[in-house]
Amino acid sequence: MRALIQRVSEARVDIAGETVGQIGAGVMILICAMQGDTPEMADKLAAKISKMRIFPDAEGKMNLSLMDTHKAALVVSQFTLSADTRRGNRPGFSTAAAPADGDALYQHFSQALRDLGVQVENGRFGADMQVHLCNDGPVTIWVDTEA
Repeated sequence: MRALIQRVSEARVDIAGETVGQIGAGVMILICAMQGDTPEMADKLAAKISKMRIFPDAEGKMNLSLMDTHKAALVVSQFTLSADTRRGNRPGFSTAAAPADGDALYQHFSQALRDLGVQVENGRFGADMQVHLCNDGPVTIWVDTEA
């Protein structure tokens, strides 16, 4: 699985003018399931992200995690993270999981974060979403379970 994590002061997802997910301070997680990904990989990724020390402590050092700060996560499916740009000018997305598998792993990942005690809001898998966020820092981190 691939995830792009952004520390945010606020974030929301709108679909057709309706807000479907919204958080204050926390993280925006754009997530993509790849072919061959498993629920166990989603569990490990959720655990890693929940413990990732990307929030400042009292001295301003990035020493605190979602678990430490009790901040929220807005999780949005983003199959374009699978983009293969090695050839030509049009990205290829053939390495992304099939839609049914991608949706199941997206839901599993979100629930795994909830099971760890993280407040989770979601976008809607496969929808045309408008994502609004204020990146805090900025802090943006790429995580790939294959790496």
